[in-house]
Amino acid sequence: MATIEQLKALVRTHFEADEEKFKSIALQIAAHEARAGHIVSAREIRDIVQSPKNNIKKKKFELLNKNDILDLSSSDVQMKDLILSESLNVKINRILTEYKNRDLLGKNGLKNRSKILITGEPGTGKTMTAAVLANELGLDLFVIQIDKLITKYMGETSIKMRQVFEQIEDYPSVYLFDEFDAIGSDRTLDNDVGEMRRILNSFLQFLENANSYSIIIAATNSPNILDKALFRRFDDVLKYEIPDINQIEMILLNKLKDISPQSIFNINIYKKIVELYLSHADIIRACNEAIKLFIIDRQAITEEILISFLKDRVNLFNKKEA
Repeated sequence: MATIEQLKALVRTHFEADEEKFKSIALQIAAHEARAGHIVSAREIRDIVQSPKNNIKKKKFELLNKNDILDLSSSDVQMKDLILSESLNVKINRILTEYKNRDLLGKNGLKNRSKILITGEPGTGKTMTAAVLANELGLDLFVIQIDKLITKYMGETSIKMRQVFEQIEDYPSVYLFDEFDAIGSDRTLDNDVGEMRRILNSFLQFLENANSYSIIIAATNSPNILDKALFRRFDDVLKYEIPDINQIEMILLNKLKDISPQSIFNINIYKKIVELYLSHADIIRACNEAIKLFIIDRQAITEEILISFLKDRVNLFNKKEA
């Protein structure tokens, strides 16, 4: 067990924000435990101290958060909550498996998949995937605020982007560049400006050189306008689509199976929902509206009620398009 002097020194260095001394004392405690024959405890302490996740440079982290560039999000979403096609499930599980075996891969000269591009329409699960990866791997999730990253002053955006990638290197987490087309649009487009080209060039360079324990995710609703040079910089590209019949069945079962009559789960309603061409998020919102009606008015959720709420989502979308 650690001596009282070691414990006092550990507490002192914590409040003095002396990270290196804190780690040194923690390792001394681990060595003390090892000499006492507490091998497992010693190894656990060393693993905590030496974990890449705990190697954070506080000043840089505080600076990025002060500028609102990074938004730290909590996540309790599990893989079972993510309803996607079988091929996408395979790809996401591969990312998880490779990350968990990254040291083994490294010893064999290989790198785990860590740079992922996700494309697809709004509400199909792009952001949710980032949350799932973070939760399943025990990592923090940071969302890069693109509007705070891009400024009107020449060269300032590239400096901020360098700070972000330094944070990615120093603090292993899942980093999500949402609405990525804002910086990743094709450099040959007529309406492009010189500064945006420099920003994209900077991003390409930083992404190419990134070699950390973090996972970098870029998500976009508009893959067609992305610069072609981007695609080869990513380890994998995941294309998300509107849910098919099988996915719709899984969504309804997950949301309604405990409060709806079994008659609502049939091929007829699944086909009707497919024809409405709604995203995962829209279907879930419609289910939630039906659940609220059940809770407040004790009105059973029928096919007619659910379709009505689903059509409300369609009409809402059409109004936005008008």
